[in-house]
Amino acid sequence: MLARKSIIPEEFGLPGLASRMPRKPVFRDRVNKARFIAKNGSCNLAHKNIREQGRFLQDVFTTLVDLKWRFTLVIFTTTFVSSWLLFAMSWWLVAFAHGDLDSGDPDSAFAHGDLDSGDPDSGNVTRGGDADPRWQNKTYCVTDVKSFTSAFLFSIEVQVTIGFGGRMITEHCPTAITVLIMQNIIGLIINAVMLGCIFMKTAQSNRRAETLIFSRYAVIAVRNNCLCFMIRIGDLRKSMIIGATVRLQVVRKTTTPEGEVIPIHQIDVATETAVASNSLFLLAPLIICHVIDKNSPLYDLSAMELQCSDLEVIVILEGVVETTGITTQARTSYISEEIQWGHRFVPIVTEEEGVYSVDYSKFGNTIKVTTPRCSARELDEKPSILIQTLQKSELSHQNSLRKRNSMRRNNSMRKSAGGGAGPRRNNSGLALPKVQFFTPAEGGQNMNAVT
Repeated sequence: MLARKSIIPEEFGLPGLASRMPRKPVFRDRVNKARFIAKNGSCNLAHKNIREQGRFLQDVFTTLVDLKWRFTLVIFTTTFVSSWLLFAMSWWLVAFAHGDLDSGDPDSAFAHGDLDSGDPDSGNVTRGGDADPRWQNKTYCVTDVKSFTSAFLFSIEVQVTIGFGGRMITEHCPTAITVLIMQNIIGLIINAVMLGCIFMKTAQSNRRAETLIFSRYAVIAVRNNCLCFMIRIGDLRKSMIIGATVRLQVVRKTTTPEGEVIPIHQIDVATETAVASNSLFLLAPLIICHVIDKNSPLYDLSAMELQCSDLEVIVILEGVVETTGITTQARTSYISEEIQWGHRFVPIVTEEEGVYSVDYSKFGNTIKVTTPRCSARELDEKPSILIQTLQKSELSHQNSLRKRNSMRRNNSMRKSAGGGAGPRRNNSGLALPKVQFFTPAEGGQNMNAVT
């Protein structure tokens, strides 16, 4: 059965009108771009399908240091307990092979009065009266080891050198002496490895890097008549970083003329500090400047092209910790959304009562400055663009100064006018009113005013 057509045309129905009504644009969140170096300095790289896992076991110490703390503590505890249990089993086997675990115990015999001579501490026990070959000249490898529990306690005493004195080894058993030497040597090796691993984890260089900070945003502005890429770095500790150096790299995806795609193409970027000297004196926060010249990978990028480009600027700060002598490294990166074109860092170092003070609350603050929106190549080809921009900046600066001066004058005039009108109103309120009296006169009317 066919559907009945409506009298109202479809274009004038509710669906048609709704489809033709203007809609507000819907802004969707932009997908976060993958970055190679996170803001905290960690490498955002996942290793998959590694077939040669045995290479990690060849360098056990570095593997233990790289593990997380929870895994390190588990391995630390498991290693010691396993070594104690292993040598406890060895001591128990030595006692069992020597016959020290027999039911006939000279200590119990002494308690019942069956043995009346001999010294249990020396390892020799004899029976008084009729000589019994079973108990005459009885020797022990380790005194007072009667079960696996006592063997385990003796193993702990040997390896950690506690020595409570209840159990001891005798000179009558060469096997026990050999086990004692082996346990001491292996225990020292385990202690050295585990304690060295714990020390290296607590004194890792990345702990010192936590107090080396970078500005959240990078800026591009004109400095010394050149377009420059700038970041700010600082050290929160008073202890110095000796021989500090800063390296900048631009990482982006490129394609060679042969058609080869390089997903991580690293390009070194020169800085003014690297050209002037080999190291930084990181006493106060510094602004690292990179001049965008012909050798710069940012030479052909304008402000609009920079926002649409897929690049990442990696900053690496290296140096030697003054207190420990360990080399440390701090890293961060800036993607295109984190580069502010036409901004400049505000000054944060001031002199107060003969002491230089650093206000870290303004560490990442920037201000807008007049900057050409074109690329550095266009500025080199047309220097007039930079001149016109600087002239406009100077004019705008003068206009702003004039506006400020005029506003100050108006405010001062208003204050002075307000201050003069007050007394006048008060005096007028206190003045006496004028009264006029009219009196008739001959031949006319004379008007006399009396106040």
